[in-house]
Amino acid sequence: MHEVVKWLSRMSAVIGGIVLLVLILLTTLSIIGRELSKLGHSMADGWMVSLGEWLVATGVDEINGTYELTEAGVAFAIFAFFPVCQFYSNHATVDVFTSAMPRRPLGWLRAFWEVVLAAVIVFIALRLYEGMLRYLGNGETTLFLQFPVWWAYAASVGAAAIASLTAVYCAWARLVEAATGRHILPEG
Repeated sequence: MHEVVKWLSRMSAVIGGIVLLVLILLTTLSIIGRELSKLGHSMADGWMVSLGEWLVATGVDEINGTYELTEAGVAFAIFAFFPVCQFYSNHATVDVFTSAMPRRPLGWLRAFWEVVLAAVIVFIALRLYEGMLRYLGNGETTLFLQFPVWWAYAASVGAAAIASLTAVYCAWARLVEAATGRHILPEG
């Protein structure tokens, strides 16, 4: 089970990274297109009329629906990165008060918070699933691209399901570590 969860968490992060790279490229191209469009419109009446008219005539402009795709893609990417953070214990922590604790009580404290985090992630995944079903039923679409809203929810639910599996596994592993003293998960 350990290797399966490790592989799933890594693949989820890779897919999330690819989505973020595509969003960065999309946003960059959209900004360049918008600025070239502004330049063309300003030059169509100004000092470089022919270049300005050419830019306007070619229809260079920002990419339609960039905001919608960014909103959906970033939501997915957040859930796609949860599993790898969870598996490698790389969530941000503040251990001012716990750094001086003995090893056993610290292990139980880590296990407790791992169980709490797992419960929260599972809860969020279930709420996302219910939201997806609601949008699937009502047929709502995005404003510009007109793609169904539930698609974005479905992608996030898939990533949240992997995050939930990883979180439950990590909670179990931390409990075993606290009880036995042997390490199962890599230290962050």
